[in-house]
Amino acid sequence: MAAFDKSAVGRDALQYATRIRQGDVGRYVLLPGDPARVDRIAAHLDDPTLVAHSREFRTVTGSYRDIELSAMSTGVGCPSASIAVEELVNAGATHFIRVGSTAGLQPEVKTGDIVINTGTVRNDGTTRAYVPDNYPAIADHFLVHALIEVARERQREGGFVLHIGLGACDDAFYAETPEWIERHARLGLLNIEMESSAIFTVAQLRGVHAAMVCGVSGNLTVADFDYDRGEHANLRLVGAWENAIMIALEAIVRYDAENSTPPTG
Repeated sequence: MAAFDKSAVGRDALQYATRIRQGDVGRYVLLPGDPARVDRIAAHLDDPTLVAHSREFRTVTGSYRDIELSAMSTGVGCPSASIAVEELVNAGATHFIRVGSTAGLQPEVKTGDIVINTGTVRNDGTTRAYVPDNYPAIADHFLVHALIEVARERQREGGFVLHIGLGACDDAFYAETPEWIERHARLGLLNIEMESSAIFTVAQLRGVHAAMVCGVSGNLTVADFDYDRGEHANLRLVGAWENAIMIALEAIVRYDAENSTPPTG
């Protein structure tokens, strides 16, 4: 008896975990971790429609400046993030931007700042099921370029601090000891979060495109945490979320314009 081949689940199927199917989502998808942040993204969209909410995966589709796009929450960590990307690809999505929170690993990366990672260190277990340990988790160059261009323009208007470079992606939130933090900081890594390596790796394997822009929720090397005060008290973090969302949305507009124009000559 042959074992079931999960990779055979096609685009015409109702997806198992996210409960979406072909036609439910746009080509472009923003990926926050928290389901509540999907609604924050939806507030910026025209005609947002809730198409599914299953487990940690809340999915809304609307449009931004006449471009159809979606937002889906991934929950916490690489296992659920990989499921989100796999099933979104099955449903027809091709471009992903994680819009989340991250912690700083360098003293200058402070709450309320914005981080755009060009790649991430794969400290997670999920991607080891996909690829060997020496396989890199790299963001799509052209999506990253669009994010950086928009972020620099908005930085001049909004006054936030922008950091660009390598980060780390972990599985075990409470296993990040002071020794672990110091070791990764010495490597020059900017930040640590919990989903990027799965999103980047699965996107690469599936032949689609992924990048990430995050708001900084605190710093692990200095005393710069007020996340537990809640979003209404922590205006720096809420402002960073809003900046990250707008950077992602405007980057999609720029990327789409640059990649949808027919060649001339």
